[in-house]
Amino acid sequence: MHVRTLCLGALALGDASGYEIKKLFEDGVFSHFSEASFGSIYPALTKLTDDGLLTCQAHSQEGRPDKKVYSLTDLGRAAFQEALSQPIQADKYRSDFLFCLIFANQMPTLRVSEILDNKLKELKEEHNRIEAEGIVPNTPSSDLVKEFGAHVTLSMIEFLEENRLRIEALGCETGACLSTPCEAVG
Repeated sequence: MHVRTLCLGALALGDASGYEIKKLFEDGVFSHFSEASFGSIYPALTKLTDDGLLTCQAHSQEGRPDKKVYSLTDLGRAAFQEALSQPIQADKYRSDFLFCLIFANQMPTLRVSEILDNKLKELKEEHNRIEAEGIVPNTPSSDLVKEFGAHVTLSMIEFLEENRLRIEALGCETGACLSTPCEAVG
């Protein structure tokens, strides 16, 4: 999704600074959906403001630069509704873990077990985080999205646990391995 739409969506939840918007995508409610960097957020906010879709007010802070707080205008709300009516791009799922599993036959069985353990730990932590976090706004649609995320992570955990022996059997004996790829994974 275009960063302009992401910013409009963040501001549909309420007024926010660029930093607060970034935090939504970094470790907040939007962290599960998309990435947006400071390098893309601030130019988008400037352009949206120039186009009349946002207003920007400077709030003074003691001993710090003014905090710019952005708000949606009526034109911005209309632009966000228009963006939501457009066709949705297919989701892209990328996984270093799955890439490494392709080469499990080139890794010692112990390494396959290690990356499997690490992935399961990561997924369980993610599942617990999803279950524990409150979503803003707290609406039936946001509750459904939270439930979807919890279900997806739980399904991944169940699949890996149910297929653990099969996955580990892909590994090779230490002397028969060509190399140990994917050292950075896990």
